[in-house]
Amino acid sequence: MAGQLMGGRRLSRALAGLTVRGRCVLSSGFAALVPGLALREINVTRVGVFLIALPLLSYALVARTRYRLTCTRRLDPVRVPAGSSCTVVLRLQNVSRLPTGVMLAEDTVPYLLGGRPRFVLDRVLPQRTIEVEYSVHSQVRGRFRIGPLTVRLTDPFGLVELPRAFTSAESLMVTPIVHHLPDVRLGGEWAGAGESMSRSVATAGEDDSATREYRLGDDLRRIHWRSTARRGELMVRREEQPWQSRAVVLLDCRGGAHHGDGPLSSFEWAVSAAASIGLHLAGAGFTIRLVTDVGEEVTAVDLAAHSMESVLLDVLAVQTASTGTTLQAGTTALRRGGGEELFVAIVAPMTSEDAEQLARATHGGSSIGVALVLDSASWTGLSPRAAAAASQNFRDNCDVLRAAGWRVIPVSRGDDLTKFWPYAGTGLAAATGREAAFLPHEVPAGQEIGA
Repeated sequence: MAGQLMGGRRLSRALAGLTVRGRCVLSSGFAALVPGLALREINVTRVGVFLIALPLLSYALVARTRYRLTCTRRLDPVRVPAGSSCTVVLRLQNVSRLPTGVMLAEDTVPYLLGGRPRFVLDRVLPQRTIEVEYSVHSQVRGRFRIGPLTVRLTDPFGLVELPRAFTSAESLMVTPIVHHLPDVRLGGEWAGAGESMSRSVATAGEDDSATREYRLGDDLRRIHWRSTARRGELMVRREEQPWQSRAVVLLDCRGGAHHGDGPLSSFEWAVSAAASIGLHLAGAGFTIRLVTDVGEEVTAVDLAAHSMESVLLDVLAVQTASTGTTLQAGTTALRRGGGEELFVAIVAPMTSEDAEQLARATHGGSSIGVALVLDSASWTGLSPRAAAAASQNFRDNCDVLRAAGWRVIPVSRGDDLTKFWPYAGTGLAAATGREAAFLPHEVPAGQEIGA
């Protein structure tokens, strides 16, 4: 019984390895063999035996082939912005003593990067290497796994095709589109020297200026009990005063607040804006802290061991929409740093409670707040009544932030961040009405805007 099962499995594997041509030849052999035996026609029987034996022998020969191949893959580059292409170079080496036959190579590529590339590899001599390359292109950001490579061994007649898979694979990082923003002077207090310290002492007292909120992992010996008693929460002494400009970028990832599909959605616009602003501020000397609506953070500690650009882009490349409905956790994380900071909030329409809480983030200090408020309803078609309600909520959000001193930049579908970013350094964007806020002749191109 066991022998019959093993024979059946071998037969099924052999049939699975046959191509359509091989199965047709095998079927033709049986079609000739059965009548030949029944009619005792020796020539027809020979033809049937030959047609049956040919694919089976071909399968046996291909299955016994023991090629020793190595495969390496190189991505050039390993990190590309969405909409750009990456070149994949495959390097195959035959390390055995026998030349290979005809092989069909197919690399595994996610469907978002295009179809799977296929190559016909003719005879590869022993100890020889061949290279093949192809390009992948993605309009969608993310981390994509390329590989492994599958090589299909075939016989000269094309009757048999057996796969052999490698295990190596590489990751391609498709990052958000980054726009080069014009230089804007956001305020003289972020010079990075000691002027900010003196102003803080004058308004808050020496003890408060030298302390900050307790963070998990802080040494308990650094707790400042006088400030703790005054504020009602644990405060610790700063070991040293910050000598570098700091900025916090709040990214609203609430899936229910964004609209649109694919790369043209409001969420993708927000992610691209966060990447552009973060890299722009990092290039200007700011220490960046990225915060999401659910309170997730990428801090300067996370960026210390790696390039600021690579870590920030890698995080935003895989950022997905959240299921959250409020900005409370994100706003709390926004204010966690303490001291003077530049706040940049990229938010979709909010409830009145969220808008008021975000507006209070800059209170009690000399922080500057820049808010890019997205009119996400413009990314989708709404009924007249729903569009009117969304527009009113959008205007209310902008008014609340403007009243609290935020520099508000309203954003609608199709807006270019590079044109509106100069208003982050001036109060012109606080004017009521979108048309009054963004008159192109108000700020000459390339002119630096002061606070």
